[in-house]
Amino acid sequence: MNRLLCAIFIFVVYNTESQNRNKTVGGLCQGCEAIYEHGTKVLKPIDTLPDFRLLPNPIKISGTVYEIDGTTPARNVILYVYHTNDKGIYPKKPNLKGWGRRHGYLRGWMKTDASGKYEFYTSRPASYPNSTAPQHIHITVKESDKNEYYIEDFYFRDDPHITNNILNRKNPRGGSGVIALANKGSIQVAKRDIILGLNIPNY
Repeated sequence: MNRLLCAIFIFVVYNTESQNRNKTVGGLCQGCEAIYEHGTKVLKPIDTLPDFRLLPNPIKISGTVYEIDGTTPARNVILYVYHTNDKGIYPKKPNLKGWGRRHGYLRGWMKTDASGKYEFYTSRPASYPNSTAPQHIHITVKESDKNEYYIEDFYFRDDPHITNNILNRKNPRGGSGVIALANKGSIQVAKRDIILGLNIPNY
């Protein structure tokens, strides 16, 4: 009897863990599969997006990715970011494939280190042409044991188009994406920490 109970217990635990590994979190996420389009690029905690020094308003964004407890650094988490250029468009090149045809080539990929750190260099995006859409940088997250999902975009606190809804959002996915840029030499820098699973459906 003890062996039978033990076998049942092991089966239940294994089955539960298997379901947790395979469950879908975050809901629908159009274009999130672009996180796999880095090709043969070796992902590191730091990335420099194309045209970093060619476009105006260079910026550096860095931070720490934490587990759901908000204190444990999360390692080997892949982050995918993309955004518009200084004209508010997603710039294209003839050889772009997959989601690059929609996201443009101003995009990058990082993988957090043992301390959960990430950092990327790019240029400040502009609002979409003829619109009052806030400037933003899209970001997708991929944990090793879960599907990819999006978290709240990066927004800029000094953006004249930023809304109170964004500034005071009650349950931002992954934590608030609003950043404050500060001058540091020839670029502006900002920090944003991310909490995995925070306000993510079915997490």
